[in-house]
Amino acid sequence: MAYETIKVEEASPGVTIIAFNRPDAANALSTQMGRELLDAWSGLANDAALRCVILRGEGRHFQAGADLKERNGMTDEAWAEQHRLFEAMIRAQLACPVPVIAAVHGAAMGGGCEMTLACDFAYAAEGARFGLPEAGLGILPGLGGTQLLTRAVGPRRAIELLTTAQPFTAEQALEWGLVSAVVPADQLLPRVLDVAGVIASKAPLSVRGAKRVVHEGQDLDLARAMNLELEVYNKLFTTADRREGVAAFNEKRTPKFEGR
Repeated sequence: MAYETIKVEEASPGVTIIAFNRPDAANALSTQMGRELLDAWSGLANDAALRCVILRGEGRHFQAGADLKERNGMTDEAWAEQHRLFEAMIRAQLACPVPVIAAVHGAAMGGGCEMTLACDFAYAAEGARFGLPEAGLGILPGLGGTQLLTRAVGPRRAIELLTTAQPFTAEQALEWGLVSAVVPADQLLPRVLDVAGVIASKAPLSVRGAKRVVHEGQDLDLARAMNLELEVYNKLFTTADRREGVAAFNEKRTPKFEGR
């Protein structure tokens, strides 16, 4: 698929960058962008060489949410059809088997904030702004935003942010646990690339396993969550990568993981 509204590139072996690429429209989420993101995430799901994904925006902003100019005058049926596409898109992002890191600068509003929340963790540039303004538009976040926000900041803060629909700063996002760090804008992508490189250097089956047990285990009771952890653990210690990791440690060398 030839992309018009996003860019997909390999930054280094195993590290892929997906960039929103509608800078003249603050990277607003259009129907075409939804189709292209669905295609990109679906393709990455089957990439055995993939180690980490970075999600970022071209131009001045990360992503300003749904394209309200495109939505202006939409019939209810057209709106529903578009949203079904967006639902499939966000589910495909959430299903990515490797860590996904958001690199947020400028505005991350509405759907842009939700796609940040759908990443596994995020870094923000100084001056970045976040928000879920849907209550002021007569709707509700519909890309998992209510649930992902609640899991990130707790129900009391989530209700405050959702019902006031007020924007918040990168520093507030850091204080509340939505982002891992706030850095100068010119250091944002290098910082995230460094983190992605560290992840890519680790045993890929261990990385995928860690993501799986965290995401699947958070909604289980402790006993079942521990059983899930042990299920993955018991598979990992039989792998060639486990043998390579222990051998490299004892031989004082860098391990060469192959994902098997």
